[in-house]
Amino acid sequence: MHWTGAFVLLLFAVLVTGILLTLLHLTRLGKLVHEGIPDRPRRRMFLAALSFFVTFAGVRLLVRCITHHVGPFGWVMMGGRHIHHLVWGIFILLAVGYAWMAEWGSGTSAVSIFWSRFFAILYGVGAALTLDEFALWLNLANDYWSPQGRESIDAVILFGALLAAGAWGAPLFRRRQKKGSAPQ
Repeated sequence: MHWTGAFVLLLFAVLVTGILLTLLHLTRLGKLVHEGIPDRPRRRMFLAALSFFVTFAGVRLLVRCITHHVGPFGWVMMGGRHIHHLVWGIFILLAVGYAWMAEWGSGTSAVSIFWSRFFAILYGVGAALTLDEFALWLNLANDYWSPQGRESIDAVILFGALLAAGAWGAPLFRRRQKKGSAPQ
């Protein structure tokens, strides 16, 4: 059986989302995240950052397997044209953007909190799929493994750092100010 990259990416995104949501709702880890990251926007940033890095690693592994003919994986082809995974990332980002503009997941009910977390995870997945091929945006060529492909890694590091700073940066700075003595 030959699995296309799209099927594998879809399966991977569903698994990442399902595992993260299960861990957040049904385990002690979810309680720790809720207590450790007390406000909702930072929890969404945390989930987006986590799913972003997991998806980036998974996509890099999948592309490596495809290019080295490891496993039953293959490129997504339509009419003889290779459909890059940044296309799927853009679709996901558009869907999440629409959901957030429609304020889905902005309430305080358990269902609303679930959707808030779900969309945060999908945002991380979509951003990783899109930024993993950032060099393709700039060069309009498939430079995945060339020196120009390094631009994608740089974009991932910068955006991942932004997500991580949003989740952890401000609380860390506030704690430091509270512990230190006030300037006189």
